[in-house]
Amino acid sequence: LGRATPPVGGAYFVAASGKHFLGYGIPLSGKDRTLAWIPERQLRELVVPAFRGAIDAGLRTIMVNSGDVNGVPVHASHELLTDLLRTELGFTGVAVSDWEDIKKLVSVHRVAATNKDAVRQSVMAGVDMSMVPYDYSFTDDLLALVREGAVPQSRIDEAVRRILTLKFELGLFENPYADPAMLANVGAPAFQAASHAAANEVVTLLKNDRAGGAPTLPLARTARVLVTGPGATSLPAQYGGWSYTWQGTDTTLYPRGVKTLLDAVRERAGATRVTYVPGATFDAERDVAAAVAAARDADVVVVALAEQAEAESPGDIDDLMLPAAQLRLAQAMEATGKPVVLTLFEGRPRVIRPAVDAARAIVMGYQPGPFGGEAVAGVLFGEINPSGRLPFTYPRYTGALEHYDRTEPANSTAGDSTSGYHPEFEFGYGLSYTTYAYSDLRLGRTTAGHGDTVSVSVTVANTGARAGMEVVQLYSHQRFASVDPPVRRLRDFQKIALAPGERRTVTFRLPVERLAIVGRDNRLAVEPGVFDLIVGSQTAALTVQ
Repeated sequence: LGRATPPVGGAYFVAASGKHFLGYGIPLSGKDRTLAWIPERQLRELVVPAFRGAIDAGLRTIMVNSGDVNGVPVHASHELLTDLLRTELGFTGVAVSDWEDIKKLVSVHRVAATNKDAVRQSVMAGVDMSMVPYDYSFTDDLLALVREGAVPQSRIDEAVRRILTLKFELGLFENPYADPAMLANVGAPAFQAASHAAANEVVTLLKNDRAGGAPTLPLARTARVLVTGPGATSLPAQYGGWSYTWQGTDTTLYPRGVKTLLDAVRERAGATRVTYVPGATFDAERDVAAAVAAARDADVVVVALAEQAEAESPGDIDDLMLPAAQLRLAQAMEATGKPVVLTLFEGRPRVIRPAVDAARAIVMGYQPGPFGGEAVAGVLFGEINPSGRLPFTYPRYTGALEHYDRTEPANSTAGDSTSGYHPEFEFGYGLSYTTYAYSDLRLGRTTAGHGDTVSVSVTVANTGARAGMEVVQLYSHQRFASVDPPVRRLRDFQKIALAPGERRTVTFRLPVERLAIVGRDNRLAVEPGVFDLIVGSQTAALTVQ
């Protein structure tokens, strides 16, 4: 939230307007090209709205999903690519296949016996352009299908018109080549500043225990620091996949001068006060005993946990638990009795339960890019007041993956706090080096109709001693509905900066139609009833007629 990274496993779109939208499905696993089961109600309530938002903002191209939904490959689904995408959502741009996925209708999905039939199915479903990198089989088979009458000429005209329209809109007929002058913008100071600011704001403080009355973080610059773990020196762990190369692991192509976390810690504490012992690689113990020995002379231990950069199928895992070697390193450091701070560079939430309780502090860095090491170190030493908030529910166990917008039956059973919804860290959660207080939640009206917009105002005060940024989050809870209503659902948020002692009134304008759910009839509608609107510790009731 704020500038935090998008939820893991989503499809990311950039509209022509520059707005960004996120779409996600309901996969059967977290693996690449996985199957998905999406009932009609969940499709329309959870998945479709993000695509509708992107299309309404001017989205001009869309890549077709590589998997299948309810047993039908998306590349062969007229229901999804034409009935839903075109007719219902009004998309008028170009639909392009993913890498060789039309061929995979034969070799993987087995819904076509020949490549020619795969071409027919995909084109008639709604695919306008084939991403076939190595041969002309798509073109050859499509020509034959048109000559045979299996694909009408009108469908070819339709796809060609969309492609040519897009090229015209992009100005490619007037200037088909990239403007060499744009190279001057690569790494320009303004872009670096934006990247740096984004990294600073994304870092999320998840835990900060007090010992002897004072919180563990921020660290004093005079502290003797032991740094260990694979995230300390890995730039790919900061960047993630699709960074300069497919997997993002070829650091010879990275810009010079990018600082690792270890570099940034040394820069702040001084090289003579920082000791580095690798401790472990991403998946194997290396010199844990040496790290334990080095901890004797340290005031604090920073254990830099991380996962290697990856993209697509090379990143498939069978277990969400972070590799055991890294967790054993963290536990060995915690067993020394020295304060342990865990830092995390992750592209998805990896379960770290064995190391959480004994850690004094936990800092989530995500994959923040070239300034990630500096941003995490800035939080460790207090240069930056952390303001990131989790954009996903961080799981406690690999078999407990309930989301924040769960329904009431997913909650813990009476008297058992370990079952049901019991995440490691909540969606929207994040700590700060200052404190905030919420008061005076007010609604512009307490009764509204379906076409109304309700103003929701709340006063937020910085009650601490330093400036900070707070993500003010507006949630709703429908008390009763025709289907199980979510316990809460995020409806809006604003990120504000507050000086010490400053108070500010934050106002949201909430269209009542945003409270719509898909009911038993599979139709999106706002059902009459009472909605609790929640901001921080404040709750107000809105009656929808």
